[in-house]
Amino acid sequence: MNKKISDAFANGKAFIPFITCGNPSLDITEQLVYACEEAGADLIELGIPFSDPTAEGPVIQAANMRALAGGATTDRIFAMVERIRQKTDIPMVFMTYANVVFSYGKGTEDFIRKAAEIGMNGLILPDVPFEEKEEFDIPCKKYGLDLISLIAPTSHERIKMIAKEANGFVYCVSSLGVTGTRTEITTDIGAMVKMVKEAKDVPCAVGFGISTPEQAKNMAAQSDGAIVGSAIVKLCAAYGAECVPKVKEYVKSMKDAVREN
Repeated sequence: MNKKISDAFANGKAFIPFITCGNPSLDITEQLVYACEEAGADLIELGIPFSDPTAEGPVIQAANMRALAGGATTDRIFAMVERIRQKTDIPMVFMTYANVVFSYGKGTEDFIRKAAEIGMNGLILPDVPFEEKEEFDIPCKKYGLDLISLIAPTSHERIKMIAKEANGFVYCVSSLGVTGTRTEITTDIGAMVKMVKEAKDVPCAVGFGISTPEQAKNMAAQSDGAIVGSAIVKLCAAYGAECVPKVKEYVKSMKDAVREN
């Protein structure tokens, strides 16, 4: 296991914010990383924008379009991470799509090698099914990145199979469908987490649909941490260049709620 990612879960329940790189700008994204860490975030997911983000709801889709229109290329995002790594060693993972990885340089290995060189700790690819992960997993293992597995509520019979090969942490998808805030989460997260733990002692963090401190507290009570994306991306859209203090305040409220477990 990549020590950095395990560190995120070493001091109780983890709070993991998701940020779309380049929304509203890469300069602001860099400031958001520092602000999230100061507010108590344990690990940060950086989304590399893609033109067809199939797992995302309208909020993050729109953020992807704004970021791409603003010139948030993979190389510029890599350069931003290099700057961030001069100031902080907070665990960070990229979340993006297979096509972004395939199309970088000479292909998958180029992307993964570069991500490892600049100090990233893991990679999440929501459009790559478990059965097709090997072409990403092999270079990830070679360069020391954790390829993070996602487990959905529908895949009960597959949960243990996926969990056995999981690295870093398992991303438990709380709701069917795409990312986005929800008024209530009805999935039996506790049962999903139990199945994972029976297969492998690996941290489980819950994402998709969490937006309020109460939801974060509830999800973290049944797992090892909560992941929030759309609610943060909404703040970035609403406040633009002025979003950093708003996001910092929100992340602090979420981390405080998670800590109550």
